[in-house]
Amino acid sequence: MTAETTAVDPTPPSALDEPIKSVGVVGQMAGKFRRLDLYTVRDLVFHLPRKYNDFSHTMTLRQLRDRPPESPVSATVEIVDLRVEQGFRRRVQRTVARLRDETGEGEAIWFGRRYIERRLAVGDVVALSGKVELRGWLPRFANPEFGAAGEGALHANRIVPVYRLTSGVTGAYLRTKIRAALDHALPDFQEYLPPEALAEVGSDAPDIAHAVEWMHFPPEFAENDRATLRLAFDELLALQVGMVARQRQRQVEDSLPVEVADERYADSIAAVEGVIGEQVARRRGGVAAEIRLTADQAEALDRIRRDMAGARPMMRLLQGDVGSGKTAVAALAMAWVADSGAQAALLAPTDLLARQHAATLSALLQPLGHDVLMLTGSMSAAARSEALALLAAPLPSTTEGRTKGRVVVGTHALVQDAVGFDDLRLVVVDEQHRFGVAEREALAAKGTSPHVLLMTATPIPRTLGQIVHADLDVVDLRTPPAGRQEIKTGIRGMDELVTRRDGRSGALALIATEVAAGNRAFVVVPLVEDDQEQSALSVDNGADIVRDNWEAAARIAGIEPPPLIVEIVHGQMKASERDERMDRFRRGEVQVLVGTTVVEVGVDVPEATVMLVLDADRFGLAQLHQLRGRVGRGDAQSFCVLVSGRYPFQSADEKDEEKAAVKSRLDALAGTTDGFALAEMDMEQRREGELLGLNQSGLPPLRVASLSRPAHRELSVKARTIAEQLVDEHGRLRPDLSGLQHEMTSGWLQRVGAGEVLAVDSDA
Repeated sequence: MTAETTAVDPTPPSALDEPIKSVGVVGQMAGKFRRLDLYTVRDLVFHLPRKYNDFSHTMTLRQLRDRPPESPVSATVEIVDLRVEQGFRRRVQRTVARLRDETGEGEAIWFGRRYIERRLAVGDVVALSGKVELRGWLPRFANPEFGAAGEGALHANRIVPVYRLTSGVTGAYLRTKIRAALDHALPDFQEYLPPEALAEVGSDAPDIAHAVEWMHFPPEFAENDRATLRLAFDELLALQVGMVARQRQRQVEDSLPVEVADERYADSIAAVEGVIGEQVARRRGGVAAEIRLTADQAEALDRIRRDMAGARPMMRLLQGDVGSGKTAVAALAMAWVADSGAQAALLAPTDLLARQHAATLSALLQPLGHDVLMLTGSMSAAARSEALALLAAPLPSTTEGRTKGRVVVGTHALVQDAVGFDDLRLVVVDEQHRFGVAEREALAAKGTSPHVLLMTATPIPRTLGQIVHADLDVVDLRTPPAGRQEIKTGIRGMDELVTRRDGRSGALALIATEVAAGNRAFVVVPLVEDDQEQSALSVDNGADIVRDNWEAAARIAGIEPPPLIVEIVHGQMKASERDERMDRFRRGEVQVLVGTTVVEVGVDVPEATVMLVLDADRFGLAQLHQLRGRVGRGDAQSFCVLVSGRYPFQSADEKDEEKAAVKSRLDALAGTTDGFALAEMDMEQRREGELLGLNQSGLPPLRVASLSRPAHRELSVKARTIAEQLVDEHGRLRPDLSGLQHEMTSGWLQRVGAGEVLAVDSDA
């Protein structure tokens, strides 16, 4: 349990890889667990708490009567009476328990939880934990957690873990199964860190088995802190090992240079500027628009030109807000590769986005002499065969005088074994954080050390970028192209959807007005389905809110209710169905699209002028900024409305720490449209106590490490030093570290993504 622990048998512990039925999760419950991505005992063991309830403070009923504390508290009591009462005037029914201990009597009450009377019985001695208030002379627990009293208590009378849940899975049931999984698997969980790595965590660093145990059921918060530091280091080490491995693999690779003559460089930029100017002029009803690339775009192109002319493969990240002009930069880079007789491929995360990119690139590249080919999973067999043939043998010139097969846009279909290229020299990956390293490497492997250009619309704070992007050359697009309208952003309460407090029309009235004018609207909610543990809106709730209030909203706006078709999209749908619904929205067949954050990456709809985010306080700044970027892509004024029931509209509410944090976050978004500035604010506003890290697109999916915490950023520096010792000059882990490699490629550290480069390399 200390730094002297050594790496031993690297064979993966079989108990961790068993299905969850090994700990009694079967039948319908297994299906519900799958909604949480829990399939194996390992999944259960690493389904880490999102927070903890400190129920370790114990008092007697008499003490609670004399001085009820403001914080949660525990008591060991006997159930002397139990009854279910119907609510007054159809209010939610309640279950009431009469309590007794050696010092006095008390009461516990649960609202709307019918299962309580099935789990408790008169005569039971239980531990109760929760908030207490006085009801006359009786101390009353409101909706307390409860469980068996004594040393083995899981749900009360201790530090109790709180997990992410899904409908039909209670916290108590999940806690019980995780306890069973820990007992089943941890005795065989072998240490995988070498001594020099574990020593960097500290002399009191726990071994992996104790770290996992203390993440779930710590005896004290001190043990939980030690476990958090240990697992945070493991994640950061995996991240750094992947970056060091990629860097060293590239250092031994040679690339074929792509050189661009000065005249072609200038002419191609002028041609792209001309195409964009014509597009803007058409949107403005024929009013001429002279467009020039921004200084940031010019600098990015200059760097890319120099990178591709070098002897080492380019690995560059292009980051900038939605609408900052990344596609124009990528188009020119792809054109220069096609000019040389080689091929360039753009990898997009969805079929719909691939089609959108193909249309945009075609408009930009056809004047430069290149057609754009598509390859997606939804294509017909005949179209796919034709595309594969063109990739294997591109046409130097078609009847229109353009090349065909030198520039391709596609989805994961590009990565499949059947796809072969004649001479792939450039790989462009859009929304790069949505792809694993293995997918990017598999596409790059279809060429001879091709150049790689990664693109993201989610800027990362500078201090984090030095950690997360240490293996990349980064260029930022900070200046928005000319002609972009600023999106008006407002904050409203949940009671202001139809009519605002000052009597003016609300957000739904704004949507009705915009729809009547031929425009469209997004409505975003946090949840796919209702969850008894979270008082947040689901996609069905969001759609019902729009439909049920449509006529009233139109009336407030002073217009006849326009025709309304509402569609729903979310991440649990089949990708093809989701893309088709988004496509109908893009074509104007759907006026309002209600969805989760899957709309972050999706359709480019110039007619979408309203982004309504319900329960906006449940999203991070980066997510909210990305969602706002879905509108404002045409010439019409666009709006983003953030709706929250936890925003302190009254100054007295600002004393509430949680509401103050919500206010800080939403005010920041309303105050600026600069994504880079918001990224810095996002990091500054996050508090030291966060457990699960940054919920921000573009950052590694860390479960424990939080790169917003200075202590964890310092830990990452230590991890980098260790990673450079563990990885050889060819980008492989030392042979004695097969246990660590297994955790990175197949174990709990797999989701960090860095281990994929090791798996790719070992298969090569």
